[in-house]
Amino acid sequence: MFFNNPTALLSIRTYAADSDLPPTGVTILQQHIPLTGQAPAAQHISTETENRSFILFITIVATLGGFLFGYDSGVINGTVDGLQQAFNSDSAGTGFNVASMLLGCAVGAFFAGRLADISGRRTLLRVAAVCFVISAWGSGVAGSSLEFILYRILGGLAVGAASVMAPAYISEVAPARYRGMLTTVQQIAIIFGLFMAFISNYLLAEFAGVSTAILWFDFAAWRWMFWMELVPAVLFLLMLLFIPESPRFLVLRGKTAAAESVLRRLYGHEAAKRKLADIELSLDADHPPRLADLVSKQTGKVRRVVWIGIGLATFQQLVGINVVFYYGAVLWQAVGFSESDALLINVLSGALSIAACIFTLLVIDKIGRKPLLKWGSVGMTITLALMVLAFANAEQDASGRLLLGDWGVVALVSANAYVFFFNMSWGPVMWVMLGEMFPNQIRGSGLAVSGLVQWGSNFLITITFPLLLTGIGLAGAYGLYTLGAFCSILFVVKMVYETKGTELEDMPG
Repeated sequence: MFFNNPTALLSIRTYAADSDLPPTGVTILQQHIPLTGQAPAAQHISTETENRSFILFITIVATLGGFLFGYDSGVINGTVDGLQQAFNSDSAGTGFNVASMLLGCAVGAFFAGRLADISGRRTLLRVAAVCFVISAWGSGVAGSSLEFILYRILGGLAVGAASVMAPAYISEVAPARYRGMLTTVQQIAIIFGLFMAFISNYLLAEFAGVSTAILWFDFAAWRWMFWMELVPAVLFLLMLLFIPESPRFLVLRGKTAAAESVLRRLYGHEAAKRKLADIELSLDADHPPRLADLVSKQTGKVRRVVWIGIGLATFQQLVGINVVFYYGAVLWQAVGFSESDALLINVLSGALSIAACIFTLLVIDKIGRKPLLKWGSVGMTITLALMVLAFANAEQDASGRLLLGDWGVVALVSANAYVFFFNMSWGPVMWVMLGEMFPNQIRGSGLAVSGLVQWGSNFLITITFPLLLTGIGLAGAYGLYTLGAFCSILFVVKMVYETKGTELEDMPG
């Protein structure tokens, strides 16, 4: 039979991956090409032979990287006053101190994707863990703005690497039917990291009186906020010693025996052989992965899936979510709340974020990725518009702070509803899709480009917020984020396709 001919089969699959066929066309084509002349790839893994406890253990270890991603991103929230006082910085300087980590994130995400194709997913996660440890210590001991920025950039390299490698690693070991659920655990870990950073900041500030006050051993509370990260960072480094390398990376490097050994531990003996054949068939035999693979051989244009990845990465930031994460305390103090109340509101937002992610974890493999993105965008557009309305109707006191009056409840409820909508949709789903949507041959390169764009957009949004706050005010700034949320609806409807239940070896390119 024609479909039992490996050469002919590889040619058709290569054509499907390189062509500009719509995703549905590629899927239909693939549905008629069994990998071994028997059953489609999605049916290859038996639920009876899966080592679920091992898969869960690997997922938990990998998501510690997500926890540190969230903690390192959120810890800055409670230290802004301390940074301004210690380094005597103005609005622009404070913005760069806060956003400096994101430069490292962009670089880390870009090079992690490429280096992971050379040295391995697990190796990159170990390097990231070491960087987390050094950055946490150094950020707390920094004696100048420059020294602080250097340590934060190092932490950013770790966050960027973990942000793309952890979901990709989970996707490469998890079965397709609950891959979305396990990868969503990464987002829960990110939010839980943010949540724990907010709680730690709040408690340390309460013990000291304010974040700038001396706490223990003649060090200010804001410095201890950074040092608390050392505990999970060291734990992450130790736990990484007990997980295997990604089997798909091992196949990329020609280590098929090692890959089969890992697959047997994951799926059982027979399923491992079939999955190994699937992975080998999905790769180009004539060369290892490279950035040039992002361009279609047939059309000479950047593949459609790459543009979708770039769009997902960009719109996740254009909705302004990290302004809430990084500047939440500043925002609520700007509308009249005390530092203590502002930090407590952050804790509430963190709890709502975790609840939203748990909801997504339960439904993502049932209703799919695209519906969650679409309705999340609709919810964010409405809640952001309500926040703009509240800020626009506020009055100012003599110090320039906004007095919301009766609009305070609207702003508070809308802000937390906005956080909920984000974390039930774009928060977890973007990372799920980036980890799974790229075909094996271009996964590292696709993640490199998407990660660079994601963190670059994050940097621009974050560093401009203090300037927008003093220039056009909260209403103007959030008006721009509302526009971004509305445009994200159009992007999802027009560009994004569903990846639910599709094996990584069957992803359209």
